Amino acid sequence: MAVQITITPNGRMSLPVEIRRRLGLTRGGALLVEETENGVILRTVTQSIAHAQALAEQYTGHNREASVDAFLARRLEESGE
Repeated sequence: MAVQITITPNGRMSLPVEIRRRLGLTRGGALLVEETENGVILRTVTQSIAHAQALAEQYTGHNREASVDAFLARRLEESGE
């Protein structure tokens, strides 16, 4: 769904009430803004966490034992340092 909204000269914008309700933002809340080469993506914090988890799963090959520490240790070992 695409909706046109207006941004005021001081940078404020309002999301339509239907969208705020669907996102659970009826009493306000936080959105994370991601600028991409194709435009801007607005996500709730919950959506951002789910997105990050999906990316992590994609790059770890669904290996739940993968961690940043394990990755860095492998890279250090591969570099021979």
